[in-house]
Amino acid sequence: MVIGAPPSRRTLGAALLVAALAALATACSGAAAPDDTPPAPAAGRQAQAGGGASGALNAYLDRVRQERAARVLAARKWGLARPPLEAPAPPAVKPKITTRKGFETDGTGLPPVFTTVPTKQKVVFLTIDDGAEKDPDLLRMMNDLRVPYSAFLSDYVVKDDYGYFARMQTSQKSGISLHNHTLNHRYLPGLSYKQQEREICGMQDVIEKRFGKRPPLFRPPYGNYNEDTLRAAKSCGVKAVPLWASEAFPDHMEWREWDRDLHPGDIVLTHFRGREDWKGSMPDMIRRVMNVITAKGYAVAKLEDYV
Repeated sequence: MVIGAPPSRRTLGAALLVAALAALATACSGAAAPDDTPPAPAAGRQAQAGGGASGALNAYLDRVRQERAARVLAARKWGLARPPLEAPAPPAVKPKITTRKGFETDGTGLPPVFTTVPTKQKVVFLTIDDGAEKDPDLLRMMNDLRVPYSAFLSDYVVKDDYGYFARMQTSQKSGISLHNHTLNHRYLPGLSYKQQEREICGMQDVIEKRFGKRPPLFRPPYGNYNEDTLRAAKSCGVKAVPLWASEAFPDHMEWREWDRDLHPGDIVLTHFRGREDWKGSMPDMIRRVMNVITAKGYAVAKLEDYV
């Protein structure tokens, strides 16, 4: 008795596996075809529905081609220089987040304050603050490009249109997470503990009531905080305090680090703003920041997969 598949089936399986790996490498690289044309189906492919292992592999290859083609077309539609790179799979176990050196308070057991997530993957995280500008094109653009992001909201500018952020929350298949940026965007170190608690915990209540989930992440306005800030945040369920390593505008980037560059795990900040506040629209800002991120060889990953 001969154990194993006949030679012809073995050969076919090996060829399909090589093709699948090649397609996966191409998709993860995010590189467009030389003329930016979406890839065509492989010549002579004999895929049949329900074809066992070979059918599953062919279905996988079709999905990879379709997703890559969609990214190429979306990049062209929104005026990006290149399609965004696809983020790798998130870690099976989230990295341990600790407070960045120099950002500590005297308190212990408080939510960590950080600007970069500890990872070796070439990923960064896009975060958008406050909620003043409610541009429907932003939702369409980010969904088309399949770029994840996290929103940190202040009630005084979102309460005139909670519906926009409810739509944002479900605008992508993987979901967009809405987090805490206080009720009124006040300078927290200038407030008493009770006042800070009202600003932070009050916004926790608003987000839970309006959007169904109490957020685990909080960003203090202007990036300013003291020990009372972190104690108040912890008291109402905040687990971590992400700040930022760089900030994006429609016409330039600003950098925290001395080398003015991106690093694995960096958090990128921007704001919900329109032409009346800065030199461009939300899509203009996304176009610039994505061109910078992609040109430097980084993908945008989902912050909540790592924190």
